[in-house]
Amino acid sequence: MLTLLVITVALCFHGNAAFFLETSSRNVTQTLSSTNGGQFGSWGRAEFCPQGQWAVGYDMKIEKYQFTGDDTALNSIALICSDMDGAHFGSHAITSTEGPFGDWKGRVTCNQRPSKPMFLSAFSLQVETPQGSLDDNGATWVKFQCEDMYGTTQMEELNKDPGKNSFGDFGPYSSSCAAGSAICGLKTKVEGNQGSNDDTTLNDVQFYCCNARDPGH
Repeated sequence: MLTLLVITVALCFHGNAAFFLETSSRNVTQTLSSTNGGQFGSWGRAEFCPQGQWAVGYDMKIEKYQFTGDDTALNSIALICSDMDGAHFGSHAITSTEGPFGDWKGRVTCNQRPSKPMFLSAFSLQVETPQGSLDDNGATWVKFQCEDMYGTTQMEELNKDPGKNSFGDFGPYSSSCAAGSAICGLKTKVEGNQGSNDDTTLNDVQFYCCNARDPGH
């Protein structure tokens, strides 16, 4: 088991939304990766839900279609956090490196059952392959699977309407968090602002699974 220490404390504002960069030590049991991530950019810092919380939903920062302009599509992903009993449902949202373009689309969360809270457990990333001399987008959308912490409820797909972007294709779903764990953090690969050159912003993402027996839970 890998224990990661995040040594940041900050409150970041994106429009009307506040995102916490947490100081925490989480028991990371798995790292979930895509197979089709974009090639541009650098990996940012790993960020985690507070102790005793896991991801129950997400938000995306999307730049709308620019017609003849430079498209970037997906600029950032935020995770919506909650504890097991839902007492702090959605009180925290976290994000890693963020591209500068677009607007947040609005939160979407797993359907909750009173006796079996549902958390994010796997993901699929929509990515446009490199376009050569044409306009590159990198990653354009993301969707997830929801599952209860112990794998006793059938997985449900969680996808923000309309379900996909106009550019690129979804890759296969990642592996799923093992029983007794759920997604608790993320790290994004983002290309910085290219000025008058072709921007792609977010290209890839990794998510972390944390054990239900986390310290402090």
